[in-house]
Amino acid sequence: MAEGLTGLLRWYAEMGVDIAVDAAPHDRFAESRASICRAEMGSLPAAPPGTIEISRRVMRDSGTALPPETTAASAWEQAAAAQSLDDLRERLSRFEGCGLKATATRLVFGDGNPSAKIMFVGEAPGADEDREGVPFVGRAGQLLDKMLASIGLDRGKVYIANVVPWRPPGNRTPTPLETSACLPFTRRQIELVDPKILVCLGGASAQTLLGGREGVMRMRGRWFAYLAGNTEIRALAMLHPAFLLRQPAHKKLAWQDLRTLAKELNSYQLTPVGSYP
Repeated sequence: MAEGLTGLLRWYAEMGVDIAVDAAPHDRFAESRASICRAEMGSLPAAPPGTIEISRRVMRDSGTALPPETTAASAWEQAAAAQSLDDLRERLSRFEGCGLKATATRLVFGDGNPSAKIMFVGEAPGADEDREGVPFVGRAGQLLDKMLASIGLDRGKVYIANVVPWRPPGNRTPTPLETSACLPFTRRQIELVDPKILVCLGGASAQTLLGGREGVMRMRGRWFAYLAGNTEIRALAMLHPAFLLRQPAHKKLAWQDLRTLAKELNSYQLTPVGSYP
């Protein structure tokens, strides 16, 4: 019996499950209702200066949770006001609208060259990223580095971020509510980097940023148009390196997508890679 329980715990640890429950209970019905508002958040009217902060103080003092629409308005207001990546990071560190902040160790904002013309956006930090505060530094990050090197890139030539900057407990996929809460900051981060090419790693990233309803297996390898303000950015969906570690047979698909990316990079003359048939 003891050996069986020990084996089960070991399996949980290998799968990345290192916490049994969250620090606070979750109302999944409320999360589902809030996710319905996701498509409408971008059209919310701007609140008068100071309104959100006053509302937040009043609600906090009364012990009442902020409603999703107030949180959304605050996120869009704060993100839009950021004039640099450092400013955006500081505002995001003060943002209280995503519950993952309470269970994560630290904010994982971005890494690489902030002036890069190619930007990679993953799903959410893992345990290694949560400890170091840098995206893609664990096993998946090491594989991503090898993928970049295969087409003549490295972290000095790209910028890397996630759609959610705090680690979900147990390395689970972030919920639609969590991604929608962080979306204003992610979109502003992309605008400030201003890349020529955007690469979405994984289903959560592709669906959140590109608006697709299909799974990543259907979206991968295809070019999309991502709108950043008045600018249209070429966007490519790819499989997440963490998925490739679990399903190594799909690395051949990742190589096909890397060749597609390399061709586009050559057309922009962004990296000295060869010709990929």
